[in-house]
Amino acid sequence: MDIVSIVIISLLLLAIVAAIGILVTGIKIVRPYEQGIYMRLGRYVRILNQGFNYVTPLINEVVKIDLRTQVLDVPRQEVITKDNSPTNVDAIIYTKVIDPVKAFFQVTNYRTATIYLAQTTLRSIIGDMELDEILSNREKINLHLRDVLDEATDKWGVKVEAVEIREVDPASRVKEAMEEQTSAERLRRAAILKADGQKKAAILSAEGEKRSRILQAEGLRQAKILEAEGERLAIILRSQGDAQKLRILSVGAAPLDSKALTVLSLDTLKALGAGPATKFIFPFELTRVVEGISEYLGVGRQTPPREITKMEDVEKVIGTADVILGPIPTPEELRRDLRSLEEAMAKEKDELEEITELAKKDRLSKLVDEGKEKE
Repeated sequence: MDIVSIVIISLLLLAIVAAIGILVTGIKIVRPYEQGIYMRLGRYVRILNQGFNYVTPLINEVVKIDLRTQVLDVPRQEVITKDNSPTNVDAIIYTKVIDPVKAFFQVTNYRTATIYLAQTTLRSIIGDMELDEILSNREKINLHLRDVLDEATDKWGVKVEAVEIREVDPASRVKEAMEEQTSAERLRRAAILKADGQKKAAILSAEGEKRSRILQAEGLRQAKILEAEGERLAIILRSQGDAQKLRILSVGAAPLDSKALTVLSLDTLKALGAGPATKFIFPFELTRVVEGISEYLGVGRQTPPREITKMEDVEKVIGTADVILGPIPTPEELRRDLRSLEEAMAKEKDELEEITELAKKDRLSKLVDEGKEKE
């Protein structure tokens, strides 16, 4: 084989390899989460879907656009709030390309454009709000910022799915002022709670004292009632005994004559002499001398002699002894009456203790309810 044949064969092999290489450049593989923008000689042709695609070699250009949700980090920036409080704010944006053609042809770099737009929009929103409103309304800021960005990026074929304010960091001096304000607010709340607790404690104490006084008054009333009842029964028994004593004396004195009365008088003198006090006793003879003088002067009055009264005559006038004396209670009956009085006093005591226990339970339940309300 001469040199010419070798050169020709080599050129053919090179041509074949070049042709294969050119044909291979027309093969485009698009992944499931991508779409390809196919351009030929600088002119948009069509969208390449996922899988195997073959385009014209050498004169084609294919740009693949990722359709997955992307997370964009908005850099930290210092913003002046409406109440002139310097605050450092950063955020996170979740975006997704829904129109690859617009995302490629309508904006140079949709990621950078979205981040810059989020920075300016966030600065504008934060600048129209006070610091306390920013700290307490993050969700409102997120929704507002998402709506503004979604409307602005719609013409780029990009959808803003969510925006999250990651951090709101006031300046150090503002933090110190906020801490002092929070401390003062907590001290105020503690003072209010303490005063409220003291007020409720005073109310409960007054209520308990009132109930205690009511119970004491009730117990004193019951005690006085029982004492009065016992005193009444004692007076009745003493009066009945005195009455029966007088009846017995009247029945026993009815048949007595002057001699018997003299004997009784001597017994009385004997009883009088037994006392420690100084006494002057005139004998019967002196009284008889006085009676004689009075008779001599004609002014004496002699008690006519009196016959001894018979028991039958007394019973005819005032009745029998059983009628006069009336029912005399036996010791057993007196003990029974005393026992019934003691039972009544014990019953009153039990009722008073039951009332006291109910009052304690009522107060305890109120304290428990107050504790639950506080919780």
